Amino acid sequence: MRISIIVPCRNEERFIGPCLDSILATHYPPHDMEVLVVDGRSDDGTREILDRYVERSPAVSVLDNPERIVSTALNRGIRAATGEVIVRLDAHAVYPAEYVPRLVSALLESGADNVGGTMKTVPAGPGPVHRAIALALAHRLAVGNAYFRIGSTRRRWVDTVPFGCYRRDVFARFGMFDEDLVRNQDDEFNHRIIRNGGRVLLLPDVVSCYYARDSLAKLSRMYFQYGYFKPVAARKLGRVMTVRQVVPSLWLLSLLLLGLAGFAWPAAHVLWLLAAAAYALAIAVSAVAAMPAYGVRCGLALAVAFPVMHVSYGLGFIVGMWDLLFKHGGHVRDPAAVPLTR
Repeated sequence: MRISIIVPCRNEERFIGPCLDSILATHYPPHDMEVLVVDGRSDDGTREILDRYVERSPAVSVLDNPERIVSTALNRGIRAATGEVIVRLDAHAVYPAEYVPRLVSALLESGADNVGGTMKTVPAGPGPVHRAIALALAHRLAVGNAYFRIGSTRRRWVDTVPFGCYRRDVFARFGMFDEDLVRNQDDEFNHRIIRNGGRVLLLPDVVSCYYARDSLAKLSRMYFQYGYFKPVAARKLGRVMTVRQVVPSLWLLSLLLLGLAGFAWPAAHVLWLLAAAAYALAIAVSAVAAMPAYGVRCGLALAVAFPVMHVSYGLGFIVGMWDLLFKHGGHVRDPAAVPLTR
């Protein structure tokens, strides 16, 4: 069975080589596979690296993505694909040789509409902040019950997976990726599948290695964008996708309202202090628990990474909801307005 692997890409000079090396080393028959890298007009040397891979491997092709966002890249790749199965992979990760064959096999035998594996989040560098960011991205306190991040002990039907494997006809039945979404396009598409009677399967023992952001500033920007586009996705679906997606914004709003209410109702200040203390305690316990294995500096950085993720995401959600209700309908089509960073 012929498969098409689609890799959205923009300014991935550091990671695109190892990513493609891991894909080309797959155990899937090479004559039944094409790799379509859809590049968002990279200006960091990524395109030169891609040109070398095109020269070396007949399986690799590069498509241009002038809109520079992931959803348009995926749709361009799907339209150009010749495979009966579409595999969507990320340029910021590497994949074991059995990754693609296992996904394709599970897709065909399970009856699922989308199959994905779990992610092992690895640090982007050697420092304690790098390690702390990677730990936070796989911690329940930061990502809730996102099983593809925290892992699972068994196969399970889930609300989303990160790097999907689909039969081609899925896109005829459920539509393409939503190009209004700079972020969260995978989440929205998976929930669209489920809303229309489809199923998404997680394989716990099929694991990719995903490189975390290399600074707290980039982590904050990414999570603000995640939060910002969640209300847009919810509007399109007609409901909030999962409870975990609204918790950070509700937490921020509750602290704000309790703080304001305290001017008229002194007991609200006590409630505010209790809520803040409970949150601080949860962070402290998690940070201290990490110190024996990763060191004091990493634990302290982890104590910062958690609120960076929560506050950035919560603020993004609130701003996105405001824009959706009162400004331009939540459509941010210009990537320059929502800069994507690595």
